[in-house]
Amino acid sequence: MKFKPILIFTGEPNSIFSEILIKSINKIKIKKPIIVISSKKLLIKQLEKLNFNKKIRLLDHKNLQNYQLDNKSINLINIDFNQQKAFDKISNKSKKFIQDSFKMAFKIIKKEKVFRFINGPISKKYFLNKKYLGITEYISKHFKEKNTCMLIFNKKLSVCPVTTHLPLKLVSKKINKKNIQNKIVLIQRFFWKNFNKVPRIGILGLNPHCESVLKYNEDEKIIKPIVLKMRKIGYKINGPLPADTIFLKNNRKNYDVIIGMYHDQVLTPIKTLFEYDAINITLGLPFLRISPDHGPNEKMMGKNLSNPLSLIKALKFLDKH
Repeated sequence: MKFKPILIFTGEPNSIFSEILIKSINKIKIKKPIIVISSKKLLIKQLEKLNFNKKIRLLDHKNLQNYQLDNKSINLINIDFNQQKAFDKISNKSKKFIQDSFKMAFKIIKKEKVFRFINGPISKKYFLNKKYLGITEYISKHFKEKNTCMLIFNKKLSVCPVTTHLPLKLVSKKINKKNIQNKIVLIQRFFWKNFNKVPRIGILGLNPHCESVLKYNEDEKIIKPIVLKMRKIGYKINGPLPADTIFLKNNRKNYDVIIGMYHDQVLTPIKTLFEYDAINITLGLPFLRISPDHGPNEKMMGKNLSNPLSLIKALKFLDKH
């Protein structure tokens, strides 16, 4: 039997992820074995705090091929992290743990040719320290992939921002034909490979109503020409479309994916529509990387009240693909 695990790094140690992880694996049956990268000591404390009873099986990362794995227990690769409390405030204290965990995950992905990877939510403020726009860019740079994109996926409707965690005043400088075309190509490849489908893509304009009081209008000069170009070579694509009306029911039903020019232009409506029923997939990597579509949620830590739906969707997706 080929070694086809789902590799999970729990992310920021002070988050809701340990809670939603146990809830997820208790609720659904996943055929592929799950391997978790985290701190054994901290995980035990958190499971006790949450009143979860789950056995932990410690693995040697150097000999993963030799194990007969199932999901009756947590298959754990330990990364040391000393913390007295089960949950504490998010701070710089977890930075080395996150770095070491990512390093371990990347090593396993490369050595074992692991194709499925989930990382839990991570505080960009403390971990990235303004060196990267987001975790998508952090992982992409490690694997030397310049052409990647963020797809917030739901089977009814997905969205993709051309720019991610970028200040609004810088967005227009990063809007260009090459960047938009790269996103379109990655999305088409993803849908064709995973669903044998040519997606219907709508591209939003940058300006309100796709109009501008300035002489230079990005919607006319950049977005419209690339849409026309891609349509000529067989892509099912329309735009530029006004962002204020595209998510109305009778408009959004015409598309599988809506591409926006900046982060909140498409993530705000998709989260309003589907809440936790969406997953964040990075396209363009040599493996499927997914993260639940929410943050560490520090206010909910240790309360056993968090919704695991996004992680459940991530696990189900990777179990099928």
